[in-house]
Amino acid sequence: MAFGVFIHRADSIYKDTPAEQYQFPSQYLTRATQFIGDWIVYYEPRKVPNSHGYFAVAKVSDIVADRTSPGMFLALIEPGSYLEFANSVPFQGDEGITETGLLNEVGRISGRAQAAVRPLSAHDFARIISLGVSEPEILPRTDDAFAGFSEQQQAPFVGEEQERVRADILTSRIVRDRAFRRVVLRAYGERCAVTGLKLINGGGRAEVAAAHIRPVERNGPDMVNNGVALSGTVHWMFGRGLITFSDDLEIVVSRHVNDRDGVAGLINKTGRLMGPLAGRDRPHPAFLGWHRENIFKR
Repeated sequence: MAFGVFIHRADSIYKDTPAEQYQFPSQYLTRATQFIGDWIVYYEPRKVPNSHGYFAVAKVSDIVADRTSPGMFLALIEPGSYLEFANSVPFQGDEGITETGLLNEVGRISGRAQAAVRPLSAHDFARIISLGVSEPEILPRTDDAFAGFSEQQQAPFVGEEQERVRADILTSRIVRDRAFRRVVLRAYGERCAVTGLKLINGGGRAEVAAAHIRPVERNGPDMVNNGVALSGTVHWMFGRGLITFSDDLEIVVSRHVNDRDGVAGLINKTGRLMGPLAGRDRPHPAFLGWHRENIFKR
């Protein structure tokens, strides 16, 4: 097993669904096979406008031939493993190149940087994960698991065994929920998408939740396209199927609501979700459709 990098761009011509599968040509098969049962990091090239850099991590469960495209293969992603980073990690920062394994013997970036599928050292993997999911110092920390990432930014790496222990932290629900919250709240400007309210408490924390459209316990991924920012009451209603959203983001109220006037007063004047701020962060129709079919009370 080995860590790896998959290059992916939002406008990819390949049949990529980052939380589910990654398509690649046969030339990368031997290399990609090494990643089965281990973690990969997704990277968006610098030449892409507003590139997200290293933007997510996921675990490869298997690799199969793509029967619909001769010569192509699919890396299947383990359900529940995909996690978008709270912080996009740049290819190169103040301290130099992030993926140090791409440097050649004279310290220059080698041609390996062009490979869509490439191995990643345990050292570089741990560093990218640390930068991607660590929290700003201004936010409170309530769990020891997250503190490990903070410490890693100052401490030297001591070997692959330690890096694999840190990789195990990616399965922590606390870590994943914190990262998901930051991704979703940033996408919606810390504003409830239904009411339009942006309320900040005395500690500087937004009083809004990051709701999964398709819940984690029902195989919903931790990605911004499966999330929406909702205030407390609205979140409760959404989870119980009293409201849902159409594919064009219209807010739909269930006929089971017993106080329709009150609910109508909560909805912003447009009758549609407010946000997200970037089009690429919009809720995906597949998740919206799942919520309408499985949660919403018609």
